[in-house]
Amino acid sequence: MVISRRMVGLGLAATYLTACTGGLPSPSAPSRMRAVPNPAFDAWVGGFRARAAAQGIDPQVMARAFRGAGYLPGVIERDRNQAEFTRSLEDYIAIAASDERVATGRAMLNRHRALLGRIEAQYGVEAPVVTAIWGLESRYGARRGDVPVISALATLAYDGRRGAFYEKQLLAALRILQRGDTSPEAMRGSWAGAMGHTQFIPTTYQAYAVDFTGDGRRDIWSDDPADALASAAAYLNRSGWRRGQPWGLEVALPQGFNMGLAGRGSKRSTAQWAALGVRRAGGGALPDHGPASLLAPAGAGAPAFLVFRNFSVLLRYNNAEKYGIGIGHLSDRIAGGPPLHGQFPPDAQGMTLADRKALQARLTRAGYDTQGTDGVIGDNTRKAIAAYQRAKGLPVTGAPSQALLRRLGG
Repeated sequence: MVISRRMVGLGLAATYLTACTGGLPSPSAPSRMRAVPNPAFDAWVGGFRARAAAQGIDPQVMARAFRGAGYLPGVIERDRNQAEFTRSLEDYIAIAASDERVATGRAMLNRHRALLGRIEAQYGVEAPVVTAIWGLESRYGARRGDVPVISALATLAYDGRRGAFYEKQLLAALRILQRGDTSPEAMRGSWAGAMGHTQFIPTTYQAYAVDFTGDGRRDIWSDDPADALASAAAYLNRSGWRRGQPWGLEVALPQGFNMGLAGRGSKRSTAQWAALGVRRAGGGALPDHGPASLLAPAGAGAPAFLVFRNFSVLLRYNNAEKYGIGIGHLSDRIAGGPPLHGQFPPDAQGMTLADRKALQARLTRAGYDTQGTDGVIGDNTRKAIAAYQRAKGLPVTGAPSQALLRRLGG
C-alpha cells in the first residue's frame, strides 16, 4: 500500500508480511467481516451524513454508499492485532521473492509485456518494478481484498482510535464514488480500506490514480490491471523515480567491516565504499549511480545491500527497509536476476532456510501439510509439527528442530 500505509500500520511492512498477502484477509475472512447491528454506529453515521454534506458529498451518493453498509467487528479485531510480530529479513525475502512469486511474476511480465511497456514509456518506471509491486501488494491481483471499503472505513472512523484519519479516508472514498470511478458494490479491499491490484488507500488514489485505458474511470478494482499498474507507476514517477537506475544491489563486506557505517543516514560514493572493501556480490565493479547507503538489516555475516536514490522512492510506497529490499529484489528476480548470493546464518534452533524448507517438505510428504515449503515457520507449519508430534507420542511443542528434521528422514 502506498505512503499512508505506514501511517495506519498495515500489511506488508508493518507486520513484515502477514503471510505476504499485503495484509489482505484470507478467503475465509469475509465471514468474519459481516456487518452486525450497532445502534451507536448508526447514530454516528447519522451525524457523519451532515459532515459529509458540508464537504460537498451529494446526499444521494451518501445514501447509496451506505445502503447495506454496517459495523464490522472483524475490522476492529484486525486493527487491534495488526502488529503481533515482525519477520526477519530472511523470512521476508523468502516470502516476498519465493520461487512461486518469482515464477508468477515472470509469467505476468510476459503476459502483460505490451501494457507494461506502454506504462514504462509514459511514466519511466521499469516493467519489472511495477510487476514486483503488483506481486507483493496483491499477489498479481489474486488477493485484492473482499471487505466492503465503505463499511470498513466507517467502522474505523466511528471506533475513534484514529477517527480523524479514517473519516478523511471515508470522505475520499465517497468522492471516488461521486466521481463515478466505481460503485459501492465494487469498492472492496483490505480491512483498512486499501484497494485494488496495487492497494491504494482513498486519499492516495485521489492524488495519483490515472485513467490509463481512457474509458473515463480510474478503475483499480477490475480484473483488468491497466489502470492500477499505471497508477503505481505514476505514483513512483511523481515521487522521483529515475529510469535506468537500480534501486540497489547486493554487496559483500570484508572481514571485520565496521557495521557502524551501515544505515540510510550514512551516504558515500561507490568509490568510497569500494575503498572500504565493499564489493559487488557475485563479482564485478560497483556501479556509480550517485551517493549510496549501505543496509545490513540482518547484521554482519548476512546479505548486505548498497541502495541508491530509487530505493528511497520505493519507500514512498511503503516506508520500511524490508519492504524496499523485498520489492527491489523481487523486481531483479522477475527481470531474470539470481537469488541472493549471501547466506543468512542459522536461526535460534540451528536451522538454515534450506533445513526449514526440507522440514516442511518432509512433513507434507508424511501427511502433515504445511501449506507450502517457503522455509518460513508460521502457524500452518507449527500446527503440522504439533500434529505429527501428537501422532507419534512425542512432546507437543509445535517447534522446528534439527532432531525433528532427522526423525522425518530424507
